[in-house]
Amino acid sequence: MNRIRVLIVDDEPIARRGVRLQLKGEPEFEIIGECANGMEAVAAIQAKAPDLVFLDVQMPEMDGFEVIEAIGVERMPRVIFVTAYDQYTLRAFEVHALDYLLKPFDRERFLKALNYARSSLDRGEFNRQLIRLLDDRLAARKPLERLVIKSGGRIYFLNVEEVDWIEAADNYVELHVGRESHLLRETISGLAARLDPARFLRIRHSTIVNLERVKELRPLFRCEYMIILQDGTELTSSRRYRKSLDAVLHS
Repeated sequence: MNRIRVLIVDDEPIARRGVRLQLKGEPEFEIIGECANGMEAVAAIQAKAPDLVFLDVQMPEMDGFEVIEAIGVERMPRVIFVTAYDQYTLRAFEVHALDYLLKPFDRERFLKALNYARSSLDRGEFNRQLIRLLDDRLAARKPLERLVIKSGGRIYFLNVEEVDWIEAADNYVELHVGRESHLLRETISGLAARLDPARFLRIRHSTIVNLERVKELRPLFRCEYMIILQDGTELTSSRRYRKSLDAVLHS
């Protein structure tokens, strides 16, 4: 029998201990790690690929939703939220049929959540409920501030303001940061939707530029521009994104 690999994420040690003790009597579940904050969680999920994550909603610096956003919904393991939210907020979770545990929880409630996760894994269901819940959150969230980079066997966080420009690379994007570049598994459209439009501008289908790095604009033929960055990098805009660029020029 393949065991279900579990990661526990909560900034409260007593809460992590509670989940750990509840799982002690469930031999088909194997705890592969515990994390005390969102950053640790992102690194652990990237490195260990658990099947199931008990994820606290409210954590300092990076909350549970931001962990999901950093990993990406399509790559996120099954999630059981652990939360201290009041019952009014919990109704939003219920509408989306996504399970949760309200602190403090009893054995009966824990087993109900565990059975839900087990059946979801058995059916191989995709996190469709999670997508709907996240879509609602994305509509009102603040722009992305950090990116999770996996390179050379290490995982670290990059502030988006450090990025000079971005280009599409198949199912990845290449982030250009000074003389360095980093690959991130994300579509350019998906990343563009998460960036601050006041700072980052898509200048062609495959390219996004940090406006604060732009030094000069030179008009070209067919309503295109040559965009010269502070480090001398030359990028060319396309006609398709002319209106966006014109709006910046006349702002």
